[in-house]
Amino acid sequence: MATEVEETLKRIQSHKGVIGIIVVNNEGIPIRSTLDNATTVQYAGLLHALTAKAKSMVRDIDPLNDLTFLRIRSKKHEIMVAPENEYVMIVITKDSSDRKC
Repeated sequence: MATEVEETLKRIQSHKGVIGIIVVNNEGIPIRSTLDNATTVQYAGLLHALTAKAKSMVRDIDPLNDLTFLRIRSKKHEIMVAPENEYVMIVITKDSSDRKC
């Protein structure tokens, strides 16, 4: 299973425009990252809190619903957050308007 995870992370990292990948546990603690430690801790802490708020908001609107994906786009970056049962995967890319396909 660890090999599958490594292969998946390598495949995602190899996509054009990907800056970094962070895998965070349910407590917001980074367990895997392709970024430096300071950047990892900053993104993990802030996005863990934002994801928790987004999950709560979705549940408040419809108690039978759940957050499955969160996408944030800024002038410089696009951040994709995929929350699962035990882990949250965060992928940071250059803003797609900057990418030349």
